[in-house]
Amino acid sequence: MPALELDVLDLRIAAVLQADSSISNLDLAQRVHASAPTCLRRVRKLKEAGLIEREIAVLDLSKLASMVTAVIEVSLDRQAAEDYDDFERYVCTEPAVTQCYRVSPGPDFIVIAELPDMRSYDEFARRLFTQASNVRNVRTFFSMRRAKFESGPPIGTIVRPG
Repeated sequence: MPALELDVLDLRIAAVLQADSSISNLDLAQRVHASAPTCLRRVRKLKEAGLIEREIAVLDLSKLASMVTAVIEVSLDRQAAEDYDDFERYVCTEPAVTQCYRVSPGPDFIVIAELPDMRSYDEFARRLFTQASNVRNVRTFFSMRRAKFESGPPIGTIVRPG
């Protein structure tokens, strides 16, 4: 799939929306120094092209309860393409899983899960990893504190305008 062609205005719009997608189109236009109709058209183009996948609210779950963030390394016994795909589909159906990455080298997957407590993690791990026939090794790290969380890197570090 060819890379999406973005100009400087597209990059400015994407960067502002990545930081706060709740701003109005008028505020966006003022921040990127463009007209409101131009911004509306550009944002629609970025959505249709798939650059903007979705708009979400990032919650600080520590305000609600004591959550356990588990960073889990998973290695599979069999590493055929369909085995990777099967595991990925299997683990991504679990609501506690917030992120799943196929990685190399090292483990086959890194899974991030958010659970209410250690008992919930134990039940989660038994259900997902013990019952899965293709899981060879699981190693879990527990977050002591979230120092930073962003939905993605700043747009300027990914794509430089031509």
